Amino acid sequence: MHKQTNTYPLWAPRFWHGMLLSDWISTAAANQFRMHPLRWALATSVTAMTAANSVMRQLDEWRFANQVSQTELIDDPVFILGHWRSGTTFLHELLAHDERFHTPTTYQCFAANHFLLTEWWMPKMFAFLMPSKRPMDNVRLGWHEPQEDEFALCSMGLPSPYRRIAFPKTSDEFLDWLDMRNIPADQLQAWQDGFQWFLKRLTLSSGKQIALKSPTHTGRLALLHQMFPNAKFLHIVRNPFSIYPSTVNLWNTLDFAHGLQIRQDDTIQEYVLTAFERMYSAFEDARTHVPANQIYDIHYERLAAEPIAELNAAYQHLDLGDFSATEQNLRNKVQQQKDYKTNRYQIDEDVRSAVARRWQPYFERYGYDAS
Repeated sequence: MHKQTNTYPLWAPRFWHGMLLSDWISTAAANQFRMHPLRWALATSVTAMTAANSVMRQLDEWRFANQVSQTELIDDPVFILGHWRSGTTFLHELLAHDERFHTPTTYQCFAANHFLLTEWWMPKMFAFLMPSKRPMDNVRLGWHEPQEDEFALCSMGLPSPYRRIAFPKTSDEFLDWLDMRNIPADQLQAWQDGFQWFLKRLTLSSGKQIALKSPTHTGRLALLHQMFPNAKFLHIVRNPFSIYPSTVNLWNTLDFAHGLQIRQDDTIQEYVLTAFERMYSAFEDARTHVPANQIYDIHYERLAAEPIAELNAAYQHLDLGDFSATEQNLRNKVQQQKDYKTNRYQIDEDVRSAVARRWQPYFERYGYDAS
């Protein structure tokens, strides 16, 4: 049985704080409003904030709707793909030092419904609410730090595998939205429209090409390539024996720190195995249709050892522009990160065997030893 201490403060923001009231109520109703008594205060704060969001969304639309509708993307986005805990955050933070790109911030993702109206003042007012570190590792948190856009899609009420975090005991796992293979046409179009709306808002705010990072996008490669034919894809891989226990810890930590229910079982282990299989089945099928000069594989182990050289090689392969323009900024970042230590985990032999067997194609394709 999984036991954990919640080190994420009650007052700290969760991404469903950014929802509209109607989306929050429908999500809670789908889970029969089943919330642990220790989470009632959190649910109250979410209800109050989502009501405020609904008002601010209307004001934001009144002020910016015409501008957003007329905004065109500077270019198709750059996408960072890869399974959870494979190094996507590290790669995203490195790419954020290229001033030609805009990486969505935590505030823009958590307040996707109204950030154009509020991003100049609300992060300052509520800076004290944001913890300095993520609950599952030592990565820095902040309203203006790069963030994954899947949180924005959740805040906008779009279906996402992350929706299960709010109600980890009763929620649908939303795995169809991980590979987008079995989504009805009308729902798929609504998702695409919402995603495009968010990207236009980011472009209006920044005036730059967008660089996105969300592990969930990995299984959506076919759809993203269809939507953005000129998009570039940076795909990061890592030893599965490191990915598996770290991902189990990720979901256990997020479910406990962010959930409105308290899950006390080990069902997440099968979820991790299954989600990986679905993600990479869809990804490997799709990548055969993506031109070779638009997708590039990076091994985390080499990136961690030689980040400048590895990113330079990625820039050259994908033709992302002059790497020297941002190289010095990256060197400063690497120097600051040199003492960062990743978490270490042990896997028992039965689990190790299951990972080796069920994720065998990944081991073989990316050159990892499954023994």
